[in-house]
Amino acid sequence: MVAAISLVALAVGIPMSRAGSEEKKAAQPAVAAPSYQPPLRGAPGGRVGGGTRGTGRETFVLSVLAPDHTGLTVSEQPALYWFISNPTTLAVEVTIVDPRATEPVLETRLAPPLAAGVHRIRLADHGVRLAPGVSYRWYVAVVPDSGRRSKDILAGGAIERVAPPEGLAAKLAQADKATLPFLYAEAGIWYDALATISELIETAPNDPSLRRQRAALMAQVGLPNIGE
Repeated sequence: MVAAISLVALAVGIPMSRAGSEEKKAAQPAVAAPSYQPPLRGAPGGRVGGGTRGTGRETFVLSVLAPDHTGLTVSEQPALYWFISNPTTLAVEVTIVDPRATEPVLETRLAPPLAAGVHRIRLADHGVRLAPGVSYRWYVAVVPDSGRRSKDILAGGAIERVAPPEGLAAKLAQADKATLPFLYAEAGIWYDALATISELIETAPNDPSLRRQRAALMAQVGLPNIGE
């Protein structure tokens, strides 16, 4: 088999080192991933904005880690996650909006610098509690020029707190931590599935299987491969 791969690599002009790495990559065992089942309610108004934009000094890929519909949580004070491709010295603002209120329930500016990668904000750290049955909008803005907010790099999502689906609480009580993302995903509880897999990554940052699980979960709602 190795000889056959070598001949193919030579025939198409692929360096042997690359052919070997491709063979090694293909040989990696498949990793079971949480299977996200979107809620049947299918509330509109999910992920918005994001993408790539240059600021003169820096270019960002900004994405909130939210589905393309209103994602659910069973937590009164969940965590929200987003991704930025490059480190930045620019200000980053996080805003949460209650459609029933005239003022945001949270409006906070994160002090730079921020590292590239996945970031999190815990609502508990800011005393914010979500009321059940309300579809909140949340936004992350990278602010190149505070005097010209039209230049902001903006991404946003939607989140709604719901009661746990029937039977979920009993399953969670009996499950180990590694199983939690699977249970939340199967129940359609996006934000808690993402949070539990991200917490596992924090406790075992050198475990590539956990990062592949998160990447597979994100791919199910059309989020980019963030390479983490």
